[in-house]
Amino acid sequence: MVEIYHKEKIGFLDKDNKTIFLNYQTDNILDSIALSLPTTKKLYTWEYRFPPYFEMFLPEGYLYEIFKNILSKKYGYVDDYLIFELLANNIENRVTFKTTNSYKTFESLELEDIINNDTPDTFNKLLNMFLEKNAISGVQPKTIALIKDKESLNLKEYIIKTWGDEFPYLAENEYICMQILKKANIPTANVTLSKNKRFLIVEKFIYENDEILGFEEILSLMDKNKTQKYNGSYEQIAKQIHSFVSNPKEDMKNFFKLIVMNYYLKNGDAHLKNFGLLFKDDFSKIWFAPAYDVVNTVVYIYKDTPALTLNSKKVWWSDDELAKFGKKYCLLNDKEIKNIFDECKTALEYGIKYMQNYILQNPHFETIGNRMIDTFR
Repeated sequence: MVEIYHKEKIGFLDKDNKTIFLNYQTDNILDSIALSLPTTKKLYTWEYRFPPYFEMFLPEGYLYEIFKNILSKKYGYVDDYLIFELLANNIENRVTFKTTNSYKTFESLELEDIINNDTPDTFNKLLNMFLEKNAISGVQPKTIALIKDKESLNLKEYIIKTWGDEFPYLAENEYICMQILKKANIPTANVTLSKNKRFLIVEKFIYENDEILGFEEILSLMDKNKTQKYNGSYEQIAKQIHSFVSNPKEDMKNFFKLIVMNYYLKNGDAHLKNFGLLFKDDFSKIWFAPAYDVVNTVVYIYKDTPALTLNSKKVWWSDDELAKFGKKYCLLNDKEIKNIFDECKTALEYGIKYMQNYILQNPHFETIGNRMIDTFR
């Protein structure tokens, strides 16, 4: 059993045979665990699958395989509930989890140490620490670290990403894409590139002053599991955002701008797990989360297509089709859409010049960088 706390105990998650259930012990709506799980006197039940919201805290792909190898030897079996139970005590979240079956507490690190020592040995050390602490989803080799902020001395979780031979210089690819998004005035996660360009260090955006914000992926809001992350449309995401956020006008504009940039940058991995909503602890404000996990995928997969459908197809649509989407689903007018296209094209031009200068200073990135430039439009 995993007990759930929001200042005090509010319920528990448990498993019975093939069914997992969530039992709230409060009817205070402000104690709701997530947007998709409001408090209720009835049991939430999931038969033959793990709850989508809690699945957000589990490893996926690369890290899931590591967990399977470790846990199957010790326990004789592996399932998502066992992994969540083992990680529960150390998950950093608006609500907290407690269980007697857990790994030990994580130790903190210094950001400068990670930036200046971006070697395979350092990543293996971080990975081993991660296995004893927390989870982060994704198929890219990534882990998590608890880092002390020099100014405030507060501890924050950071995602540390690296790359394998099949996706060379992926950290630099993502870092540059994020700089282009910033130029387009799209809210983004804070990212830092390590000294030798081996790590991309991403600050989790759940921290606001002394408060830990709530966060929920669109995948969870749609009651889908990770195996369904490529099963959906950008129209569906627009509807989810509009139905929840406090300021639809601003958030729909940011969402549309991000979609345009994903098409311009040729990011074929903008799936349902790569969009989410943030919310204040008391749900007084809900808004579209900063952009994250944006990369040019076409440089590695020549015929890659968008991760989700738009206008019922996974193709790289023209500005005219994107404009129709912006008008119908993001509720923007012609002038707003034109301004967004202009801003995105200016950001892309900036990105090309940025990358050309970057290649001059970092010749190892020439092949990938020039390929990225060739795919931009």
